[in-house]
Amino acid sequence: MKDKQLSVSAIKNGTVIDHIPAGSLFKVISILKLDKLESMVTFGNSFESKKLGKKGIIKLSEVFFETEDINKISLVAPTAKLNIIRDYEVVEKMKVEIPDEVTGIIKCVNPKCITNNETATTKFAVISKEKVQLKCYYCEKITSQDNLVMV
Repeated sequence: MKDKQLSVSAIKNGTVIDHIPAGSLFKVISILKLDKLESMVTFGNSFESKKLGKKGIIKLSEVFFETEDINKISLVAPTAKLNIIRDYEVVEKMKVEIPDEVTGIIKCVNPKCITNNETATTKFAVISKEKVQLKCYYCEKITSQDNLVMV
């Protein structure tokens, strides 16, 4: 029996998000609101990966991310890598990095926190980048990766 492999067409310009932990693929799709995009989006999950065991990948035609979106990706998929494509060639590769401080993109898990009851921008110190943990500047409540809710 011959090996059969499906191929996905290359994108001319856009971004490929690779090395997404398999369990985080749909979180990335959700936080970036990729279901609302008009451009071509291709994704796959549970591909074999030597580093992760299983991984996901997302290909986005004509989409390039700003820092805030890259920070969102880093919080739910810290092993992800971005490949920027121009004229069918990879022109830049970057590993997402969790910033030292996260402002305005994550909701505090403490229902009594001022940010959940008044008009105040959320702000967190990153206290662990390995097992993502954020500490609220206002109430000091710790939010883990499992509890992250985007604003």
